[in-house]
Amino acid sequence: MEDTNTSKMQLTANFHLSEFIESVFFDAESQKKVIELYNTNAEVRQNILKLAKQLQVLRNHTGKAIHINIAFRPLFWELKQRRSGRSKHVKGLAADLKVKGMTSNQVFNEIEKLISLGKMMQGGLSAYSTFVHYDIRGTRARW
Repeated sequence: MEDTNTSKMQLTANFHLSEFIESVFFDAESQKKVIELYNTNAEVRQNILKLAKQLQVLRNHTGKAIHINIAFRPLFWELKQRRSGRSKHVKGLAADLKVKGMTSNQVFNEIEKLISLGKMMQGGLSAYSTFVHYDIRGTRARW
């Protein structure tokens, strides 16, 4: 399933590319397509690197491991899931994540604090019961 030449790439001190382009939500065929799309889309590659650098700031700040449930969700996947296709995940700008030992509300508050201090990019932020959505759209969005 995994393209070792791509997926093993280290993006930051604590994040590998695989965390952003692989997910238990993808079946084997979809996972292969996700990796192929990553490899052929320069904009997505650039966005994922930018997102990883932002999440590294959070990792450095909390000192805790971050688990990414899902990040890059290509348009074909979004449409297959009967979604609009307008999600920031489609362009590699978003991640749904958990931080070890922290509640979603705690993670939300830490990201909000880092944004207000200018240490993380402004973007979309929402706390769900089991994860936090964070994206680097460049403008404030909360829901």
